Formats: sequence, structure tokens, C-alpha cells
Amino acid sequence: MTESVLSAEAVSRVFATGAGDVHALTDVTMDVAPGELVVVRGPSGSGKTTLLNLLGGLDRPTSGRVVLGDGRELSALPEKEVLEVRRTRIGYVFQSFGLIPVLSAAENVEIPLRLLEVDPGARARRVAEALELVGLSGHAQQRPYELSGGQQQRVGIARALVAEPDILIADEPTGQLDSRTAATIMELIRELTHARGLAAVVSTHDPVLMQRADRVVELHDGRLAEPVPATR
Repeated sequence: MTESVLSAEAVSRVFATGAGDVHALTDVTMDVAPGELVVVRGPSGSGKTTLLNLLGGLDRPTSGRVVLGDGRELSALPEKEVLEVRRTRIGYVFQSFGLIPVLSAAENVEIPLRLLEVDPGARARRVAEALELVGLSGHAQQRPYELSGGQQQRVGIARALVAEPDILIADEPTGQLDSRTAATIMELIRELTHARGLAAVVSTHDPVLMQRADRVVELHDGRLAEPVPATR
């Protein structure tokens, strides 16, 4: 069996509110192997975003562990080390695209490499390669408002992959797209996951998009349901 790149071990997340504790996630255990696209499905409020935030190191569980393939417990690392993992090993794709409006497509993609202090020559080469990977070589100098929603999300995917991570986290990446564009974006994510050996976790509520998953897990009220077979 292939070793997992990312694992959640009995993770729970409780949020304290004025009305009492909210159990957003309860005892969820799952893992993701390299080259595997795992789709997390469930109704609104089921805990999908909470789970992805924990897997991506954007939040820490109240109990349980998130473990990287090298054995490090992501959820217990000092914040400085978590930040380093997020910059070098994890790529994020957001529903709202998350692009900076005043920057060109190339400049948006370049941001992770600037944070890593990659030298300018290597930055330019890797940005060009990332844009070509998502089919946007001819749109490098355009700003987000000059691009369609699908093109903006392709820029977001290029930005997520430019630092060559081994984990991809995508929270409802097609939520703002029409059905045809959404299917295209999901197919792109599937192809890149397999081609690059990524461990990819994508949340969606769209049953059509689940057909592109290698595996589907389902959340209900913060708990993992029985395994769901991927549809081919």
C-alpha cells in the first residue's frame, strides 16, 4: 500500500461561541496518498472547510493529529515551521480565486516564489512554466478583471503549484463557476494531481465533479460517513 503524504488521525475541532461550544468536526480519520484526488463532500455546515483548514495547516485541531508523510505532526509544529510547510509543501486553491486585482496573472503566480526568495531568473522561468501548465501562457500580463472566472481560477491553480508542493488543498474551487467551466477546472485538477503525484483534497457539493475523484469521503454534522465509491 502506498504511504500517505497527509493524514488526519481522530481530529476534532470545537469552536467556543456565546451560545455554547460548536463541534464542527468530530473524530475524523483519513489519509491521502501521492497521486490521489480525494473529494470531500457534504452539505453546507457539514465541516468540509474546517477539515481542509486543518489538513492545510491553516488551523489546529482541538484534539487528534494531522501528520505529514515524513512523520512530522503538522498540528503540533511551532507556527514558524507550519508557515514553512505551508509555503513549500502545500498549495491552496480558493473558491473566491484570491487573486490580487492590481497584479497581472504572472505577478499573482509569482507571489509564492517571492516569499521563498527564489532568484528572479528562476522565478520568471517557473512562472512561465506554471502558466503554460494551466493553458494561460498568452494571458500572463492580463489582470484578474480582464480574465474570465475560469481563467482566474486557472491562475489560482498555477499559483498553488508554482512552488512545486506535494499537497494540494482546494476548498470549493468551482463554487463560483458555471457547470461547464467547473467541469473543465476539476478535470484540470485531476490531470495535474495524477501527472505530478500530488496528494489532493478537494471539497465540493457537485455530484458531477465527484466523478473525477479517485475517492470520495462524506461528512455529515462534522462526522465522517461510510466510504463513498468514486463514480467513473
